[in-house]
Amino acid sequence: QVQLVGSGGGSVQDGGSLRLSCVGSGYYMETMAWFRQTPGKEREGVAAIVCSVRINYAPSVQGRFTLSKDNSKNTLNLEMTSLKPEDSAWYYCAADRAQFLSTSLNDDDYRYWGQGTRVTVSS
Repeated sequence: QVQLVGSGGGSVQDGGSLRLSCVGSGYYMETMAWFRQTPGKEREGVAAIVCSVRINYAPSVQGRFTLSKDNSKNTLNLEMTSLKPEDSAWYYCAADRAQFLSTSLNDDDYRYWGQGTRVTVSS
């Protein structure tokens, strides 16, 4: 049984930092990603990683967020710096056992999902 458990959300001031983590169990995940969603909006891809080397970021977070994967722990980490109020959302970890050909930020491509962790950035 596959399980993804996300953690690390919280409330920070504009310009602050947070670190999200997602631990996978059940199977080793070749492709992992973080998505986010706010009420009334579609889920948005934030960053994705394939085989721990190919990484893709959404333009809105490029240069501020850093994605990394600890293969030994099947854990995905997202370091978020220079946070802005528009980064406020529920953040969801997603994963797939397949090694994607591209670092997809399309939520339809992912099979497994975590429960979400909330990030609030106040101005």
